[in-house]
Amino acid sequence: MSQIKVLLVGGPSFFPPEERVQFTASLTEKIKHRFGAGYEHFLHEGEYEKLDGDDIPVFRWKTRTAIAE
Repeated sequence: MSQIKVLLVGGPSFFPPEERVQFTASLTEKIKHRFGAGYEHFLHEGEYEKLDGDDIPVFRWKTRTAIAE
């Protein structure tokens, strides 16, 4: 299965830059990224951005959910 390099945009201001580049198998599925005591949810809406000379998909932050206990 091929992995697609993506950029996570938005969300908490303290979300570390080094966690903003991720890999996913699909542009149609949301990315649920564990961060702190919850999950940050990101969706791709067709936007791309240049990163290191490549156009990569941008996943924008939509919501945060807590980790179930």
